[in-house]
Amino acid sequence: MFKSEIRILGFDDASFKRHDKKVAVIGVIYRGGSFLDVVLKTEVEVDGLDATERLTELINDSRHKPQLKVLMFDGITLGGFNIIDIKKLYRQIELPIIVINRKHPDLESVKSALKNNFDDFEKRWKMLLNAGKIKVCELRNLKKAYYQTIGLEDEEAEDIIRLSSTHGDIPEPLRVAHLIATAIIKGESSGRA
Repeated sequence: MFKSEIRILGFDDASFKRHDKKVAVIGVIYRGGSFLDVVLKTEVEVDGLDATERLTELINDSRHKPQLKVLMFDGITLGGFNIIDIKKLYRQIELPIIVINRKHPDLESVKSALKNNFDDFEKRWKMLLNAGKIKVCELRNLKKAYYQTIGLEDEEAEDIIRLSSTHGDIPEPLRVAHLIATAIIKGESSGRA
């Protein structure tokens, strides 16, 4: 069982246009699902391969890292198909990771999109598969969250997901990261995380 104020760093990317070279990525450190402590920002290339490296630098250079207990991502990609290699990230930051999706990812559609748009699709596909098996977490409101994790037992990951999902069907660190990421581009927050 985890403390109710476990420090969770959740990330989401801002919206972008196809011609954009970079996209902002916002991280928020939350105490469980209750309090926002810190906001972090980095950038990654749209459809690039630098997400893992940029995140490693941001997290390892943060003075708040010693307080962190787990990272969360809203999906395994940032800026289109800039895929986070969660196994590599886990090794480099030495913190457990949970990747959340509202819907079960359609892996065949993703594979097709990668094949049709990227010469290095095999490398990107391998990074996606490295994230591990997709599991389901039942939430209090009878909704489901689909997740992948590294560094945690399934029961621990599900406890953290439920603990931090205080205002809906997505953990607060991800919901708030999405709101901030949307606001810095559009001038105000909108949409669902």
